[in-house]
Amino acid sequence: MNDSMRENLSYFRLYKKMFSVKKNVKPEKIFFGEHKDQYFLYYEPENILSNKVIVWVHGGGWNAGTPAFFDFVGQAMCSYGYRFISIGYRLSPKNKYPVQIEDVCKGYNAAINFLKEKNIDTSKIIISGPSAGAHLTSLLVYDKEIQNRMNVDLKGVIGFIGVGGPYSFSTKTTTAVKLLLNQLFQKGYDRTLGEPCSRMAKSSVPMLLIQSKHDGLIDYSCAELMYKRALEIGNRCELYSVEDKNNTHSWYTAGMFLEKREENKTLDKFLCWIEQCC
Repeated sequence: MNDSMRENLSYFRLYKKMFSVKKNVKPEKIFFGEHKDQYFLYYEPENILSNKVIVWVHGGGWNAGTPAFFDFVGQAMCSYGYRFISIGYRLSPKNKYPVQIEDVCKGYNAAINFLKEKNIDTSKIIISGPSAGAHLTSLLVYDKEIQNRMNVDLKGVIGFIGVGGPYSFSTKTTTAVKLLLNQLFQKGYDRTLGEPCSRMAKSSVPMLLIQSKHDGLIDYSCAELMYKRALEIGNRCELYSVEDKNNTHSWYTAGMFLEKREENKTLDKFLCWIEQCC
């Protein structure tokens, strides 16, 4: 069985586990724009065990998903004692890039202001995202032009984790990803303007890239190129190869949050890296 087929067959098990997750924490919903998708969810655990805050942007091929749909990620992070913010954005194909990254920047600024108004420490922020969310968050953290244009201040960011992200558009690409990119970008748009490998600048924010060689959707070379580019310009970067049995795209980018760290090596790596980041 090839990786793409294994990926397609994983959805039923993934959705079954998603809809069985207990909602122990009720998040606050904060809008930062007039569109229904321009909002973020703030999760505060009953027992706060860390002063680090995780800011997360969902995946879904840029054309699907909302923070509410990925509620189980916030529930999981709260169970480990982390404050958690999940940012939404307007979706393709109706909304073309750069709408998505502009929304993520606006959402991030709104989220930081929200935390400050609650007198919550914003000096230890971890930014992360899976799949399309990894694409958008990597641009948020490492594209200086976007930061300047959108007035984004990342002085409190101490780490970035990208999971299964499409960081390069010039590598081996599946038909599914080609279709998604065609929906995301206007015809004739210079796609290098939205390509993390091309846009990455020198940064003090360390990076963890999590990628599976059996992803089935995003080729492993995407992470390899991002890793090599980071090292070339002097950025700190670690590339972690997923070895878990259920390691196709949807399972390790989102499904890992449906398991316990004791039974999922990728989730344990995700949490260990955050714990060690300072």
